[in-house]
Amino acid sequence: MNDLPAESYRILVVDDSHSILEIVRVTLALQGFQVMTAESGERALEIMENEGLPHLGIFDINMPLGIDGLELCERVLQFSDLPIIMLTAVDGSSTIVEAIDRFAEDYMTKPVRTGELLARVRRVLRTIGYFAYPLTQFVEVDENLSVNFATLTAVVQGEEVNLTPTEAKLLYILMRQKGKVVATEFILRRLWPSEDDFADEDRLRVYVHRLRSKIERKKSGIRYIFSKRRKGYVFLPEDD
Repeated sequence: MNDLPAESYRILVVDDSHSILEIVRVTLALQGFQVMTAESGERALEIMENEGLPHLGIFDINMPLGIDGLELCERVLQFSDLPIIMLTAVDGSSTIVEAIDRFAEDYMTKPVRTGELLARVRRVLRTIGYFAYPLTQFVEVDENLSVNFATLTAVVQGEEVNLTPTEAKLLYILMRQKGKVVATEFILRRLWPSEDDFADEDRLRVYVHRLRSKIERKKSGIRYIFSKRRKGYVFLPEDD
């Protein structure tokens, strides 16, 4: 996991079964992970809005009351690129195929096997990488910029700015790899994972331009997003 200790990572577990929630929570906590839990999709969204995003989500697919796992994924991935592991009672169903194709990095079938759970959690965290900033309600980049992804809000030099879901997700993707060039192909795949979505470099450039116009201030010399010709984009605050 990028040589970072488990306590560096915060994981949100969502399941309407209290017993499964406890098994997953205790298993992760014993390894040192910070664990938040929610027994509904609605509560999970509240946590993310009030306490900030986690580094990883573990979501039950079948929650019959209120927001189910797939809808929760859809909502969360509108404003972030949160890596997600799905929990399911059924293996190989069309629902699982949809979840993997559109939302999740991985999935596990119930009953939860603790060794397998830890292995899958570590693999996903190692693959996705560590978010470059502390994940609080407002993620503070520097004295000029902070972002609340769940509420689609940025504060730029004290001024509140509204972001669209795509702009927020794009910003999340770039901030997660602060200081590193993020390949155009990778950004396109994470922003528009569905084959039904029309995604190309021109469309991405439009969103980069819109995002820059909201969070950068040219007159003050404040820039965050830099393009690397034929490679991609890099998020680089001036202090870095």
